Amino acid sequence: MDELLAKSSVKQLEAGDVVEGTISSVKKHEVWVDLGANGVGVVLRREIGHGQVLEVDQSITVSVIDPEMDEGYALLSMKRAAKDRGWDELQRLFEEQEIVEVTAYDANRGGLLVELEGIRGFLPVSQLAAGHYPRVSGADKDEILQKLNALVEQPLRVRILDVSRRDNKLIFSEKEAVKDDMQARFAKLKVGDVVEGVVTGVIDFGAFVNVDGIEGLIHISEISWERVEDPRKYVKVGEVVQAKIIAIDKDRLSLSLKQMSEDPWLKQVKAFKKGDVVEGKITRITPFGAFVQLSPAVEALVHVSEMGDDDNVDPEKVFQLNEKKQFKVLDIDTEARKIALSLKDAS
Repeated sequence: MDELLAKSSVKQLEAGDVVEGTISSVKKHEVWVDLGANGVGVVLRREIGHGQVLEVDQSITVSVIDPEMDEGYALLSMKRAAKDRGWDELQRLFEEQEIVEVTAYDANRGGLLVELEGIRGFLPVSQLAAGHYPRVSGADKDEILQKLNALVEQPLRVRILDVSRRDNKLIFSEKEAVKDDMQARFAKLKVGDVVEGVVTGVIDFGAFVNVDGIEGLIHISEISWERVEDPRKYVKVGEVVQAKIIAIDKDRLSLSLKQMSEDPWLKQVKAFKKGDVVEGKITRITPFGAFVQLSPAVEALVHVSEMGDDDNVDPEKVFQLNEKKQFKVLDIDTEARKIALSLKDAS
């Protein structure tokens, strides 16, 4: 008998084995499985996938929890078998860098919760593509979560960024899935091109724009030829804008709204020349001088040394905001867009 067993090609079951079997009986709390030469096994209800309908003579794949219980049968799990196969498939997707479509089932402030092949994973905020990245002012966590919740149940194309069965880790990346496409789009763009995009976020230092899936930034200094204090007064989220590309970084475009129109400063400055006595309105007062508006687009500076003969002149005592005074034009530098004025030489 021992000799016959030794010659047998049937591998003895071990915990963790994944095997095929045929359902021989379906009961309320358990399903009995014919494992052929390996005998019989049982799958308890808690080890059957949610919502699965099982029938007698149906072939199923199971994982061995215990190869031989005291009663002589094997304790099996369909859930674990599905999970084992899932990890194998995830490893293959990772190694081959395949792009897959997933749907997030929930979100937290750090990103999206995603399940694939029965395995739960995570899509961090930092790995979202430009069109889905939650641009909010002051990194408001509640606002970020609100934007992420809007992505739940939406189909997303991703690549697996990291997978580890041992550590039970599964990380997805939408950025990696669109990377190749983005590089192809970047190759078609050049500095000076005019592009159209949708404003996705407005913050203190500028506005983010989605240009056909590519992220663009309009810095506050490139929003208008005027002095911009609050970008929100010039652009709104959801607004479609046309802008000029002024730089192309690794994965972002630097854009300009103001360069879509002629610099009004260059036109209006022609009305002034060196030696003119002009009237201007005080717009800002600083320790080193005061800024004076000569026309809607032209601002000039009167340095503290040009306010009087006293070396210890205090600009705050000489000027008041919005006050109008006469000044003499000392110099006009069109390249630097600067005009120097004198108060003491104006009389």
